[in-house]
Amino acid sequence: MKTLYITDLDGTLLNSDVAVSDASIEMLNRALDMGAMISVATDRTPATLCNLLKNIRLTLPIVAMTGATLWDRESNTYSHVCTFPPEKAAEIRKVYAEFDLPTFIYTLRDNMMHIYHQGPLSDPERAFVAERLNSPYKTFHLCDPALASFNFGKSEITSDTPVAIPEHIDNAILFFGMQPTGPDHPAFEALKKVEGINPMFYPDANSPEVTMIEAFPRHASKRNGIRILKQLTGADRVVVFGDNLNDLPMFEEADMSVAVANALTEVKEKADLIIGSHDEDAVAAFILEDTLRNSPTPLMTEF
Repeated sequence: MKTLYITDLDGTLLNSDVAVSDASIEMLNRALDMGAMISVATDRTPATLCNLLKNIRLTLPIVAMTGATLWDRESNTYSHVCTFPPEKAAEIRKVYAEFDLPTFIYTLRDNMMHIYHQGPLSDPERAFVAERLNSPYKTFHLCDPALASFNFGKSEITSDTPVAIPEHIDNAILFFGMQPTGPDHPAFEALKKVEGINPMFYPDANSPEVTMIEAFPRHASKRNGIRILKQLTGADRVVVFGDNLNDLPMFEEADMSVAVANALTEVKEKADLIIGSHDEDAVAAFILEDTLRNSPTPLMTEF
């Protein structure tokens, strides 16, 4: 039986230090060397994926941006990209503006992610930009005049950097805002009424005090991403791992859904199995043990 293992990153494979531990790297690479098919489904983009996964010998495409695209690490190319029509992008942008919700707008052009920002940057958003500013995988086009003298770590935004957001946004993949965690935001309630989109509202796995308010094209989801990977690999069985609300769509598509012990209660209630936490190398250990168990030639191993 050909099994495809797909794991979420933040709060699932990544530990509390937002890293894949050495122990997990070793176990995953052992499973890969035995022929295991392993990939990742995440809300992240290649800008941070490349470094987080650099020591794991993954060869399958990665389900990136919550399923809005697949990314091939070896060739640095995108495929199966979901984008908004320009008129729909304008409608979504208007919703965020009506509720004064600062918004990142992700677009894909010439195999490069171009990111615009609507409204003034909050402190969490400035930290978000600072971590990604020098990435070769994305370009920020920031339009907040206050950034003219703001120092982002190693890079300083010059006075001629801020630019206006294009009137017509082509190839938009994602809109998202970052807000303090609390009850449903009115902007999210408004987004749910917009036809043809997939809105999401969930706490950041690494900063629970921050909640993400996202809008993707309708067909962009981790569920759709793993459907594509299953077809590409010819897998007979799909096992997925997650911890947050945006993992639930792929739980519904999997043959086995596995929640880590630190997952949200709603996620654990939907899981077929609950394993150890993200700080216990639980995902990598499960994949290796399951691979050994289903190997035609069982191998001796020590844990």
